[in-house]
This record gives sequence, structure tokens and C-alpha cells, in this order.
Amino acid sequence: MDGSPADAVETRPTHTLEPIKLKSLREHVHDSLRQAIIAGRLKAGMRLNERQLASELGISTSPLKEALRQLESEGLVRTEARRGTFVTFSARQAEEMTLARAALESIIARQAAKHGAEDAFDGLRSIIEEMRTALASGDVQDLIVLNEKFHDAIHEASGCEYLRRLQNAQRMYDHAARVTVLSREEVRRASFLEHEAIMQAIVTRDTDRAERLMREHIVLAGNTHIELVF
Repeated sequence: MDGSPADAVETRPTHTLEPIKLKSLREHVHDSLRQAIIAGRLKAGMRLNERQLASELGISTSPLKEALRQLESEGLVRTEARRGTFVTFSARQAEEMTLARAALESIIARQAAKHGAEDAFDGLRSIIEEMRTALASGDVQDLIVLNEKFHDAIHEASGCEYLRRLQNAQRMYDHAARVTVLSREEVRRASFLEHEAIMQAIVTRDTDRAERLMREHIVLAGNTHIELVF
């Protein structure tokens, strides 16, 4: 191009679409790095070489820098002037996240048992049967999806808008940890039995039991994640 007005007009549609492409790529990079950190593939204290990471991901450094800034805002990495970016996610941080989630999820489960509608309970029963089938077939990816669907259904049944907004801040961490934890067959089987017991407590409106079982379930899963990663 020679910089003429005609050239500028011709390139305008490309520039208009570019932010959408970059945002999508940035989110993909962010999700990949977050999963690697929470799964322990990028260890606490590790210095992240931006050029090397960009090369491995097949991208430029621009979306990578954006992703690292987002990870820093989430407390998973720390950037030091003239030294670089370091992974900060630790067993202590994972424990804090687990306890925060256990507190929120247990109250939500209690409210679901107290306020949930019968059709919502039917939905929980249906998800449990789908999970049983996925467990028997060894379909781990489907089980992960159903696991999240089960917790979302409890959130919906509870009607807890404020608590759900708080919990949503942890959703990406929860997903990444869940992928790691459910990689073990014995954990998948134990987790299914825990989900089934939680469902029974909720649909029978046993609020105390629903709250206790959910708290225990989250803490056990969190401890397993810490054991596997750290």
C-alpha cells in the first residue's frame, strides 16, 4: 500500500473485525495458561519466558501479554520489573480457593433444599442418571460436563442470585481443578457417590445434610487437587 486515501478505505473493514479476533485469541491463550498453572504443569516460582511461550502456542507476544495481565489480576502470576513474570499459584492459594468455594456451595445447596421446586429436583435426578451412564462408559469429558451441569442445576434451584454471582468469580478455577481431579478413576467413582448423596439430601429437603455433604465434597475434591498438583 502507498498510504493513499483509497488504501485507507480498503483496510477499514479489516481493522473493524480485528479486535474481535484478538479478543477470542486472548481468551484462548488465557484459558490455556490458567489450566496449565492450576494443573501444575507451570509450577509456582517458575519464570514464564514470553517468547518461548508465544512460540509454543504459535502466536505473537501481544495476546500473550494481555493474557498474563489477566492472570496477574487473578493472583496466579506476578510480574516484576526487569525480571519477568513468575507463577505464584501455590498450595496455600489453592486451599483458600477450596475453602471459599466450600463455604459458598454449601450454603447454596442448603438453599436449594429449602427453596427448590419439584421440577428442579427432577432435573437433578436426571443429571445423576446421566452421570451414572458416563461413569460406566468411562467418558471422562462427558462426566466433567455433567459435573458442572449438576452444580449449575443446584445453583439454579437455590434461587441465590447474590451467592451465585460470588461463585461465578471462581468458575474457571473450578473447571481447571475439576479436569485435574477427575483424571483419576477412583476419584470419579467416589465423586459420583458424593453427588448422588447430595442430590438425595436436596430432593428430600434435608437442609442440614445437603449443606454438610456439599461442604465435605468440595473440601475432599480440593484436597485431592492439592495432592495431585503440589
